[in-house]
Amino acid sequence: MNILLINGPNLNLLGTREPEIYGRKSLNDIEKNLTKVAKEKGVNLECFQSNHEGEIVDKIQDSVKSIHGILINAGAFTHTSIAIRDALVGSKIPFVELHISNIFSREEFRKESFLTDKAIGIISGFGITSYFLALEGIIEFLD
Repeated sequence: MNILLINGPNLNLLGTREPEIYGRKSLNDIEKNLTKVAKEKGVNLECFQSNHEGEIVDKIQDSVKSIHGILINAGAFTHTSIAIRDALVGSKIPFVELHISNIFSREEFRKESFLTDKAIGIISGFGITSYFLALEGIIEFLD
């Protein structure tokens, strides 16, 4: 089973960006630990991060023949990108939307997501544990 983890803009700053909201672990730390857990479950996890909307769209489109499921923390693109939504829907690859913070308890604009209604599930507000919960969820769904 091949799963793609997509992280959107500014998530490369994890560990230093607003640690009171996002914690002190770096994206590299999260990816390393998540890849280890995935491997233990017999899953190949590919990790991808970009601050550029078009690169994320291209990655989704390029994954159609090789990826079985997607975990996506689209960051700010969650609230703005119809292009990423359309790529996810068009790919027909099941995906889980995830967020480190509880987007529903933050600013009003963060409560709107262009992805939620098309996701098989959403994990929000559990810190970096959200990544591990999302991985469990997509594996269970795909099995």
